[in-house]
Amino acid sequence: MEQIKRDFTELSMMSKTEWSEHELVYFQHALSQLLPYINPEGLTILHEINKEMYQREP
Repeated sequence: MEQIKRDFTELSMMSKTEWSEHELVYFQHALSQLLPYINPEGLTILHEINKEMYQREP
């Protein structure tokens, strides 16, 4: 499995279009697991990740 090379702090300063597929999948899973505990800002980020993943689907 490919390792995450950029941490969330670095990625949060970038457009989701610049994230790798692996980064999107990894952080989508992580945020989904934390969903009961994240604040509205975290939920917005999760929605943006989901939107980007959906837009990349063939």
